[in-house]
Amino acid sequence: MSIENVVDFSEATTPAERFKPAEEKILKGDPEQTIYNHYNSPCGQMNAGVWEGEVGHWKVNYTEHEYCEIVQGVSVLRDEEGNAKTLRAGDRFVIPAGFKGTWEVLEPCRKIYVVFEQKA
Repeated sequence: MSIENVVDFSEATTPAERFKPAEEKILKGDPEQTIYNHYNSPCGQMNAGVWEGEVGHWKVNYTEHEYCEIVQGVSVLRDEEGNAKTLRAGDRFVIPAGFKGTWEVLEPCRKIYVVFEQKA
């Protein structure tokens, strides 16, 4: 393994993948999302990159553990009981596998993510 294997997000030329949540998950708006998945581990359990989300509100159900760092915009994460956490640039947090609730983008948002999918 050499320095050539190190993934520098600022130099990555990963193609954009654009998508929206499934129609039945969208609660409000037109939440188009874009990911630049800069790294996939050889075992397939970890990936990392940049996510961008447009204004909207949708249901989430995390089967993976996700570390996030918001670098732009404002979002609100709510659990199934309605408890909310507002997320802004500079916030760093982990969403554990099993979390269910909603994600709402109030201002176009950009985050760095690292996802770990635990095998059963």
